[in-house]
Amino acid sequence: MQRTIGVNTWVWTSPLTDESLAELAPKIAGMGFGAIELPLENAGDWDAGRAGDLLASLALQPVVIGAMGPGRSLVDRAGNVPATQAYLRTCLAAARRVGASVVAGPFYAPTGVTWRMTADERVEVVAQLRRNLAPLVDEAAAEGLALAVEPLNRYETSVINTVEQGLDALAPLLGSGLGLALDTYHLNIEEKRPEAAIRSAAGHIAHVQVCGSDRGAVGDDHTDWPATLAALDDAGYGGILGLESFTGENATIAVAASVWRPLASSQDDLAERTLRYLTALQAQR
Repeated sequence: MQRTIGVNTWVWTSPLTDESLAELAPKIAGMGFGAIELPLENAGDWDAGRAGDLLASLALQPVVIGAMGPGRSLVDRAGNVPATQAYLRTCLAAARRVGASVVAGPFYAPTGVTWRMTADERVEVVAQLRRNLAPLVDEAAAEGLALAVEPLNRYETSVINTVEQGLDALAPLLGSGLGLALDTYHLNIEEKRPEAAIRSAAGHIAHVQVCGSDRGAVGDDHTDWPATLAALDDAGYGGILGLESFTGENATIAVAASVWRPLASSQDDLAERTLRYLTALQAQR
């Protein structure tokens, strides 16, 4: 199965703005990517109508990425639920205007915030997540959009770490308006058998993010990429493979993701090596 390869603008900059997108989008298209992940860290960072026109002119398929910064949460303990719901509605509106069909991110608690939970406490957290996510899922489905909830590794969240936990927590809501966003970096840390975890999510994978096992380029790391793509085939996922990595200057994500050093000789090199590897690998299959 041939999939479109995309890249997140976080590879180069944060926050994304109209000005930085005007510079990055032609570069990304010129490299040969077919899709672009657009983080919306705060409402108004970039204009979705303007972005949509630009990306259409470059034939770049957009995906909107939500950023769960401090205070953003759909569970009571970790932040402001009404404000987070309003933020996610802004993300959905941006997706509609920019021409994206998916809004992806860890939409349950702030990235980097962890706490211990008893079994009973976890049941209550899951109930809150379902209750507070449900109206957003309905709104997304009504507009032909999908929210994609991303499991994160244990150092970045204590709510949803594995595919199994994600499927369990979201089970009553999964459907056209809600799926999972799988990130190979987190799969590598949390799953005993990443390919089996991917297959277990068949029918519910709304988006996939990729990067090397060190958060760097795809292809020169220890991830079994042929097996990963085979698992995505078996799971029936034919969507975008979006490269997600960061610079150390990313104020929203870099500390939580523990990006303390350059992950390639340059950010352009990180992106270009990933694109070359995945393009060649898909051509061989």
